[in-house]
Amino acid sequence: MNKKGFIFDLDGVIVDTAKYHFLAWKKLAKRLDIDFTEEENEQLKGVSRVKSLEKILAWGNKTISQEQFTALMTSKNTDYLSYISEMHENEILPDVQRILDMLIAKKQPISLGSASKNARTILDRVNLRSHFNAIVDGNDVSKAKPDPEVFLIAAKQLFIKPENCIVFEDSVAGVQAANAANMISIGIGSKTVLGEANYVFKDFTEISDEFLKTLINN
Repeated sequence: MNKKGFIFDLDGVIVDTAKYHFLAWKKLAKRLDIDFTEEENEQLKGVSRVKSLEKILAWGNKTISQEQFTALMTSKNTDYLSYISEMHENEILPDVQRILDMLIAKKQPISLGSASKNARTILDRVNLRSHFNAIVDGNDVSKAKPDPEVFLIAAKQLFIKPENCIVFEDSVAGVQAANAANMISIGIGSKTVLGEANYVFKDFTEISDEFLKTLINN
């Protein structure tokens, strides 16, 4: 039987935690008297916490001490963690459960490949942790996407060669990382944004069982 490695990004693919990042950053910006919009939040997707705060300060034309900078990063993370600690299963994005269940039924190895340092907490909250054979998150990598490190570690943990792995991603950097790792990249989102991916679907509801079977058998 054919074995492929299926690697999922977390934010925007399995669950949508962007809204919680937005709420936490907005709260922080308000404390600094900076207006923070959803458009600006889009520009922080896949960007580290340090870089994100630097961008917000630049948008607000503010300079703060290193001490205050560190304190603000900590409070942002505390707020974010308090939001995600309230998450539950109804926040799994449409048809993700179906795809995972089908891959498990077909005995395909599954890994998470996420930059989030809170990935394990989130998977626990939405009751999906047991679906994954491996979890690689922000605690396990030193290089951010578009560097392929996160996906190469995931492939290694699944004991599957990179060229036999399939990655589901919602960001440009993530798709580029999958391509750099010599894996099949599947973009979840907009074709105009994720055009570098091998395949693009609006969401998992567009991915048929037949398509998955083809991926496994090719």
